[in-house]
Order: sequence, then structure tokens, then C-alpha cells
Amino acid sequence: MTTSNPPRILVFAGSAREKSFNKRLARLAAERVEHAGGQATFIDLRDYPLPLYDGDLESREGLPANARRLQELLDEHQGLLLASPEYNGFITPLMKNTLDWMSRSDGERSGLALFADQVAAVVSASPGALGGMRSLALIRQLLSNLGVTVLPSPLAVPRAAQAFNENDELADESQRERLDALCQRLVNTLAKLHAADSPSGS
Repeated sequence: MTTSNPPRILVFAGSAREKSFNKRLARLAAERVEHAGGQATFIDLRDYPLPLYDGDLESREGLPANARRLQELLDEHQGLLLASPEYNGFITPLMKNTLDWMSRSDGERSGLALFADQVAAVVSASPGALGGMRSLALIRQLLSNLGVTVLPSPLAVPRAAQAFNENDELADESQRERLDALCQRLVNTLAKLHAADSPSGS
């Protein structure tokens, strides 16, 4: 990848709910990545249903088709931006299950290797006062376990039911600025990494 190509960033939320606050935040983050000079691909995990991870199922049938599709998407991108909802103080089963399947190997492709060179930013929105802070700590740990470099200063959006305006933008100026700063940092970090990896003079 040459420095003239914008870094590609895969964006999704750990919720399949149609009116999910985190899905709205992920879509908004994808827009801000584009504004920052990156190339964002937003996907809805509702379009990639997966069975609950089961080692016997994997041994018997191999990776589900949607797990392979998600791995292909990951391979086509250099960064991740994940919106992680909080269920009972934890990450959602959908987020955990999706990442578990994506990390598996199929004999031809190592799932963990696909994560190894990724850089990620994480955000969360919650109806509560903490804004999903517990979920953010856990998704950061999970991504780090997979070999992903996770940027500091994640964004937590509390009281999500009142956090978005009629245009689906964050109503609070400081939250808008923090989201912009996080997206810009992700784009800049990826651009610098790929510039360093490019052959001299290319």
C-alpha cells in the first residue's frame, strides 16, 4: 500500500438491534473516519449471522461461510473501529462470538494472523451514566489478546437516549470533538505505519 492510498478501516457494532445506539455511533464514526481522510467500511452484523461458537461444530463442518466473509473483510482493511455495547457490565455475546469465529483458522488462513497487524479504536454508547466504560475495558482486553494494537482514549457516550440529535449526530460538542480526535488519530496512525512499511521512494 502506498502513502497515497487512504487507510481502510472496518467499522461495526456489537449489536444486531435495528435501533441500537451503538450501531448509530458506529455509523457516525464511519462518517468521521471518511472526514479524517480514511476509507471506512461499515457493516451490520445482522447481515453476518453466526452460530454460537462450538468446537465440535467447527471440527465437523469447518468455519461458517459468514466467518470466512468476515475474515476476508478483515484482511482487506488495516484498521478496526468497534462500537461495543454493554450487557450487564460486559461485552455483548454477539461481539464476543463474532470475534471468536473470526480468530479461528481453517487450514488455509490463520484467523489470529489477520488480527496481528491491525490497529483499532473502540467506542461505546449506553443509556446509563457510565457510557459503557466497563464494556470498553473488556473489548480493549479482548482485542489485545488477539494481537490488535488498541488506541488509548476510547469514547464512552452516556445517556445514549438523549445523546443523538435529529440528524443522528452527537448533540454534545465535547463528545463530537472527542470522536473526531479518535477517528483522526486512527487514520493518522495507520497512515504513518504504512508509510514506514512502504519501500523508500515508492
